[in-house]
Amino acid sequence: MHAPNTRSLTFSRVVALALIALVAGGLAFLRFGTGDDTVSVPSGAKAGDLFLESCDYATEDGSYAADCGTLVVRENPADPQSKLIAVPVTRIRAVSGARTSLQASASRPHRTSTDGREPIFRLEGGPGLTNMKFPLASRYVTDRDVVLVGYRGVDGSVRLDCPEVDSALKHATDLLSEQTFRAYGDGFRACADRLTDEGYDLGQYGLSRQVDDMEAARKALGYDRIDLLSESAGTRTALIYAWRYPQSIHRSVMIGANPPGHFLWSDETTDEQIARYAELCAQDDGCRERTDDLAATMRRTADDIPGRWFFLPVDEGAVQVFSFYGMMETTPETPLNAPAAIDSWLAADDGDASGFWFQSLLADVAPMPFVWGQYAAAARLDADAAAEYFSAPDRTPGPDLARAATAFSWGGGQLDDGWPAAPDEDEYDRVRTSNVETLLIGGELDFSTPPQVAKRELLPYLPNGHQVVLPGFGHSLTFWNDQADAGTHLVTTFLSNGRVDDSRYVPQQVDFTPDAPFPALAKGIAGAMVGLALLTVLSLLGLARRVHRRGRVGRKASATVRSLYAVVLGLGGWFLGVLVAITTMPSVPLDDALLNVLSIGVPVGLGIYLAWMDRAWSSRTKSAGLVAAVAGAFAGTWLGIHAAEDLLSLVTGIAGAIAGANLLLILLDMSRAGSREPRATPASDEQRPPLALPTGVGRP
Repeated sequence: MHAPNTRSLTFSRVVALALIALVAGGLAFLRFGTGDDTVSVPSGAKAGDLFLESCDYATEDGSYAADCGTLVVRENPADPQSKLIAVPVTRIRAVSGARTSLQASASRPHRTSTDGREPIFRLEGGPGLTNMKFPLASRYVTDRDVVLVGYRGVDGSVRLDCPEVDSALKHATDLLSEQTFRAYGDGFRACADRLTDEGYDLGQYGLSRQVDDMEAARKALGYDRIDLLSESAGTRTALIYAWRYPQSIHRSVMIGANPPGHFLWSDETTDEQIARYAELCAQDDGCRERTDDLAATMRRTADDIPGRWFFLPVDEGAVQVFSFYGMMETTPETPLNAPAAIDSWLAADDGDASGFWFQSLLADVAPMPFVWGQYAAAARLDADAAAEYFSAPDRTPGPDLARAATAFSWGGGQLDDGWPAAPDEDEYDRVRTSNVETLLIGGELDFSTPPQVAKRELLPYLPNGHQVVLPGFGHSLTFWNDQADAGTHLVTTFLSNGRVDDSRYVPQQVDFTPDAPFPALAKGIAGAMVGLALLTVLSLLGLARRVHRRGRVGRKASATVRSLYAVVLGLGGWFLGVLVAITTMPSVPLDDALLNVLSIGVPVGLGIYLAWMDRAWSSRTKSAGLVAAVAGAFAGTWLGIHAAEDLLSLVTGIAGAIAGANLLLILLDMSRAGSREPRATPASDEQRPPLALPTGVGRP
């Protein structure tokens, strides 16, 4: 026994406090120090003003000289008294004109890109996604500017976030249940009511107003005419632009064209796409060995999707919805792709439902990237089509991928009246004739925007239209990722001279053996979850047993547990919490703050406490230490999970828990410094007193 160190600040405590401060600083930086990217209306601005300054824009091929700034527009362009809002604008300058100064360009009209070619205005899909991220711009800036105009309601001074909708989906236990649909619709209605009360005219945030913003940007930048490069839902915006301002458009390229009425999906067309996959499967040795008829196998399996894989629940609705989204793409560059989805269905038909469980897990952990208000405002263009779709007696969610995806996207029809209508939405709910030179590019296997739909419903209204169907390709991500040089040549050649040249493409085969099979991922994830959860429980029991038998954990072991091994405890505790939640409390979202604080804070706090304590200390000291460790872990976890988003919040939550528990224990130690409370330490052989032998034993 010896007295504890009477100094409050020992070297080890100073080091520990420095590390804790470093962690706290990192969390604070993630939460508050990433910069304010909020777009606002500059003081004294008026509608139509564009404020630009030089900047660099990051692409897949490095940074390029650009102009970044803010365009000021009215919320309602038809009302001169309507309030001003702002959207961001970025112009990535053509390489041939990269040295042209911003001041010089501002002193004279910028009629075209530097060498005379029309600039490209890029339109992202979604809907509900930002239009300001285009790392592929480097493929087109050799001889023309590329311009990004933010989508109002997503990128600008007004962002139509709807946490009410996020909450409804996170608490869903079945994505296709009537309860989920009602909650989904109620979420949109509550969001719309709240935003309206805050003073926003929600009818002014649809696609036609995005077009008005782009036209205002064109004028402000001084371009006579522009080219459009759009994809998926962005092609609907491109269509409206060509209908509203045909004199402003030079040429238009649409990747995955989406005609009016097709924010919903057709059973018949989806069956055609599955039949195409079945034909390709029959030509693939590996796929043919697993099924005689892929389409029949999927229909049979859809009728009997298992409710569990071992003890882990399977959400039938999530399986159908995520399978549909996966079937959109054929490229292996995205984890959610057709070969991976098909592999899960074939495995399930063979009795292995692990891939289906993985897709159910994705529904719980994968963040929805949409800004729901803009998503709803865009989807409203198809409100009449949706009303007709869901009023049909046979339109009930069932074992059909298209029906499942449509029901999920529209909340079983609840979205139809869950968001205010735009004043002019009836003008764009059907196809109009457009004389703009247009190139439609579609993937033969695209589930989202099947090329046969564009050929049948859109191409006849384009007198100067052309269509290229790419065999073996899926939706837009496949176009961007596979045979990129051929795609760039196809786009740039058409925009330059109107010629359609797809000669650089080579036949593309679908590889039915996915790089990352869902069943393998499921087994690995489930094994890690169960294994780490069990390891955490056993580790805490082992620490408690060691303290009980030896009095305390050794110095080196204590330092290890309180720093590195606490990460394992936090991760294992979170996995244990996830397993408990998905099996017994399916309505609790996995990012629930209380769930995360308890599942991370309890094992981290207990582990650090056990590594700190000495059995010889008083009950009062040990109780104070337990309270300090657990309370510090709880507080640190709460701060950490709010410092970041998505799965990164798990990392920051564990880091916060470790820092918080150690900080309070160090402060407790410092407050006890100088006390007379003895502290037990293992005695060496030299320190042990000699044995007292009985009289007459061993004595002469």
